[in-house]
Amino acid sequence: MSEIDNLPQGWEQSKIGEVCEPSQYGYTAKAGAHGNYHYLRTTDITKKELNWENVPFCEISDEDAKKYLLKDNDVVISRAGSIGYSYLISKAEKSVFASYLIRFRPLLNPKYFRYFLDSQQYWNAISEGSSGIAVQNVNAKTLSLIDLPIAPEKEQSRIVEKLDETFSELDSGVKELESAKIKLTQYRQSLLKSAVEGSLTQKWREVNSGSIKETGAQLLERILTERRERWEQQKLAEFKAKEKKPPKNWQAKYPEPTSPEVEGLPELPDGWVWASLDMIINNVEAGKSFKCLERPPESGEYGVVKVSAVTWGEYDEQESKTCTRSDLENDNILIEEDDFLFSRANTTELVGACVIAKHVTKKVMLSDKILRLQFVEDKLKFWLLQFMRGELGRTQIEHAATGNQASMKNVAQGKLLKFAVPLPPLSEVEEVQSNLTSAFQYITNSTSEADITLKFLNAQRKNILKSAFSGQLVPQDPADEPASTLLEKIKIEREELARIAKPKRTKKVQTMKKITRDNVAKWVSEYKESSFTFEELQKSFQGDYDQLKDCIFDMLSEDKPVIIQVFDQEIDSIKFVKEGK
Repeated sequence: MSEIDNLPQGWEQSKIGEVCEPSQYGYTAKAGAHGNYHYLRTTDITKKELNWENVPFCEISDEDAKKYLLKDNDVVISRAGSIGYSYLISKAEKSVFASYLIRFRPLLNPKYFRYFLDSQQYWNAISEGSSGIAVQNVNAKTLSLIDLPIAPEKEQSRIVEKLDETFSELDSGVKELESAKIKLTQYRQSLLKSAVEGSLTQKWREVNSGSIKETGAQLLERILTERRERWEQQKLAEFKAKEKKPPKNWQAKYPEPTSPEVEGLPELPDGWVWASLDMIINNVEAGKSFKCLERPPESGEYGVVKVSAVTWGEYDEQESKTCTRSDLENDNILIEEDDFLFSRANTTELVGACVIAKHVTKKVMLSDKILRLQFVEDKLKFWLLQFMRGELGRTQIEHAATGNQASMKNVAQGKLLKFAVPLPPLSEVEEVQSNLTSAFQYITNSTSEADITLKFLNAQRKNILKSAFSGQLVPQDPADEPASTLLEKIKIEREELARIAKPKRTKKVQTMKKITRDNVAKWVSEYKESSFTFEELQKSFQGDYDQLKDCIFDMLSEDKPVIIQVFDQEIDSIKFVKEGK
């Protein structure tokens, strides 16, 4: 796995496992708000900073905790999910680490070791060594075999000192840029808020109060009239197609639009009026979801849109699946340029995402989760888009969204039509669009510049780490004791640790099996259920449970694994599913 062929004089090449105490898997427990030990998980170490106040707890006996107790200079590495992420423990609280972390205790400079885990050489090795279908993973054996360039002990200290100094300056620049991006996002939200509440165009109203030809109330009246006329024209066309004479009082069956629910909403400026979404749209269209090929359609093929196509602010037709049945192809629900699309199902944060489709080149049909709203007055599309993305719109969306799981919320069409929408004069809508378009362009340009600089700084970090672990960051000192001497000391220390007697284990009942790859595979094949947890597997085996976990990960890494691992949200834990079940 090594990327460094020519190390400086005095350096050596070793393996992660050769310069640490024996690696160890974490403790399996359920995290909660209460317990007697903090319970450090993968999600805690993948954040930028570890805040012990946000780390949950677990229940564990003091005797069992001795094996898993975290100490300063421990390094924990995530073996599943966010694989490869690591954290150097400092100022450790009373805590143990979770089963999807692996602990290494380096016998060399711990910060030198931790910095290596940020290097591209390490991440390339992780990419080569990761496996798993549903959840990628690496095991302790894979991590232990990763090559690690070893500098002389004193040079390690100089490298760490230089990296601390350099990265302190670099991190300051990153923080400033990320802060600027947050402020740009806040500025965008403040613009949306001021636009839909009327403060953005307050001066415009004062200047143009005498020249507004149509107020919001008059605009709504015109829309409602045209809405009814369209319905009547549609019904007459249906009667004609069926060669039927319209029945008496057929116009009385016109479905009146839902009135808006305005209780608790802010007072609107003069000339504005509240309308329900139902009042200003003519129709809501949806498609169907069915089994498709998981790739975007090619020329001549039909596709079905995915919710991710409207998630990130612009329509992305690449986020679609290919329809394989000609009888399901429907030109009437193909997405077209300038369509207003609304995601009725997604996570709490993303449900209700909407876009106005641009750059449409593929034949992509609506799905049952992406709705198309047809407007009576098309000039209101931009206005409604900004309203939906602003505070007033998001509040109504999140209030209307239902569902037991945060992973998928749904907005029913009936609730959607009741949304209260502020309606200004159309001339004011056009003024808002002009102001927001120019402001959004500034925000987009500024954000792009920040992103480019952040990418540059990230590349700088990688280059600095590459220099550090190839001996080019700090000068070598011929007087330094060579790395071979350090490795010999570490070897002696590891041998001494291996000689320390292991604590006696409680004798297991004879029915428990010895841990081998074949025994574990046999247990899986004979297990009656289609899935199992690690705790269920543990009950049938005796010996080192870290060894048992290695067997499971070896099975997951096979070319044709007989099990896959999935995250079960109901039990908030990983389960292993027998292939084909």
